[in-house]
Amino acid sequence: MIPGPYLAATFETRVTSVRHLHGGDLSEVARVDLADGRRMAVKVGANVAVEARMLQAMDRTGAPVPRVLFQGRDILCLEWLEESPATEAGWHALGRGLRRLHATAGRSTGWPEGYAFGALRLDMTPRPDWPSFWCEARLLPFLPHLPAALARRVETLAGALPDRLEDVTPMLLHGDLWSGNALFSGDRAWLIDPACYFGDPEVDIAMLHLFGKPGPSFHDGYGELRRGHEARRPIYQLFPALVHLHLFGGSYFGLVERLLTLARV
Repeated sequence: MIPGPYLAATFETRVTSVRHLHGGDLSEVARVDLADGRRMAVKVGANVAVEARMLQAMDRTGAPVPRVLFQGRDILCLEWLEESPATEAGWHALGRGLRRLHATAGRSTGWPEGYAFGALRLDMTPRPDWPSFWCEARLLPFLPHLPAALARRVETLAGALPDRLEDVTPMLLHGDLWSGNALFSGDRAWLIDPACYFGDPEVDIAMLHLFGKPGPSFHDGYGELRRGHEARRPIYQLFPALVHLHLFGGSYFGLVERLLTLARV
């Protein structure tokens, strides 16, 4: 529940309006108007402190993210961004912004804090190399929840990752980049609702293509991808597909099977 009196005391003005919005699995979200004319997005949830630190890390790279106005207890207040339909200029801006994010290197894979997608806890523990992280933190945790035949295919792919993935320098990722986590306004775009960690930038690109298809203007803004990215894409798309299968059930079996076939397993 959005705590109006707490927000009024924090910002030293009355709360004049609270409009609840459709949110994700992690937080309650609302648009809050204050008597002094300010408007903000307010999220309430168990993981908002981690989200605030992720957004601040992204902001330091120069990537476009909403500003953190306040974080305390289980409350996160963000600058309000007016949304409009995506344009070609907006997609180009998203590509440029994502490239800025992906220019920041980490000392290791993973993230120093745990996180979650709804009821699914994410393993963010650093691993000694990138193929090990994708194997141990992004594929193998799903094996106990899969039918035997599907689990064997995922396990086979996981075992082949040292030969299938490069040990890249880990760069800062958004971590949950589907089109719903890009907010467009005119010719601008912002990255919202992150699940950050350090890894291969192709992870974000792959997910953005899983449930949609950004146009040429996005790729013009982002720039060239590494050679061989087409072969790695289904390997990276498999993780969000397994997340959806785990959280939402059997309608995603076909997607998981198709991606394993594309990954030549």
